[in-house]
Amino acid sequence: MHVRTPAFLFVAAALATGSVAFSAEKPAKDDSTEIRMIGEPQNCITRSSIRSTDVVDDQTIDFKMNNGDIYRNRLPQKCSGLGFEQAFSYKTSTNQLCSVDIIHVLDQTAGRLDTRGACGLGQFQQIEKVPKDHSGH
Repeated sequence: MHVRTPAFLFVAAALATGSVAFSAEKPAKDDSTEIRMIGEPQNCITRSSIRSTDVVDDQTIDFKMNNGDIYRNRLPQKCSGLGFEQAFSYKTSTNQLCSVDIIHVLDQTAGRLDTRGACGLGQFQQIEKVPKDHSGH
């Protein structure tokens, strides 16, 4: 029998070991909004302020912060399996997640959690999702 363990158990176990694992919800394809960049890209975000993540594709992760801000990280290169697995982990020794840090794609098969590969992060660009103007102006 194949049993999938809830993702929150992985996060709790990872937090206990000083690393963090995220299993992102697949964001719905939304053609009614567009992405607007806010300010300059940042090298780091505060780890304890991350509420959740959305893996957009093999090269893009949105980090949703406790205050409602969203930071998009566009990886310098595609990270094989990230878009499919929708889960990743990282380990840092500080309360910062930075563009020099590495994420590991998590692969959960037959009840085991394995890492698939390592990928470098890019800079964090604050974004907002705004409704598209369909008025034709």
